[in-house]
Amino acid sequence: MKKLASTLPNMILSLGLITISAGAALGGMYMLTKDKIAAQETEQRLTAIRQVAPPFTNDPVADSEKVEVGGLPFVVYPAFENGRFNGAAVEGVTMSGFSGEIVVMCGFDAEGDVVDYRVLRHAETPGLGSKMEEWFRDPAGARSVIGKNPAVTNFTVRKDGGDIDGITAATYSSRAFLEALRNAYEAYREIASANGLKLSGAGASGSDATSGASKQQVGSSDKSGSGDGRHERGRKNRQERGLHKERKGAEQ
Repeated sequence: MKKLASTLPNMILSLGLITISAGAALGGMYMLTKDKIAAQETEQRLTAIRQVAPPFTNDPVADSEKVEVGGLPFVVYPAFENGRFNGAAVEGVTMSGFSGEIVVMCGFDAEGDVVDYRVLRHAETPGLGSKMEEWFRDPAGARSVIGKNPAVTNFTVRKDGGDIDGITAATYSSRAFLEALRNAYEAYREIASANGLKLSGAGASGSDATSGASKQQVGSSDKSGSGDGRHERGRKNRQERGLHKERKGAEQ
């Protein structure tokens, strides 16, 4: 085969062919792996819900609701045990980490106490901010958030006047993690209120993150045998609040 002359058009042609081939290879790899990656993320989410939520007999994913807190998206996965509202797992995000985004899943019981949590995704410094998965459940000192309620305990680091010991040499990561939990509690409080529970708002620690929450139902709660009177009342209350907001908007 005759070698192409080293001219500018030939070089452009060669580079174009290489770029097209590389793009096709990457596209093919994406198509082969995207379903697997999505399945892994779904399984990770389901595992986290089971680990942090109080006992439930419903399908929290089917009954889930989206709530916006501080301009960020949260998803509340309610836990109903034999029709009784038992708490929820809340998936949320903060962009305040040392390296940006931190995604957490936090469980709350019916009183608003933290059942457990999982850090689903982060890019914090290994050996420092990355310790948040273990640090905030460590009973040493005032590190643990387990069993504590953001309405009673100030979920900010002690360096900022709060009640929780931050990770040594990782203050930014600690602040971000606790911010995510405060906001998760506010999202949870919206859903708990709709299901007949009146919980106090987060203390001074959470006042900067609770400028209002709007929610959107993303799963059906009307499954046969999955809700009692309280569950149904919660659904009606949400509908009534929506109608009230529409009337108020019309008046304005």
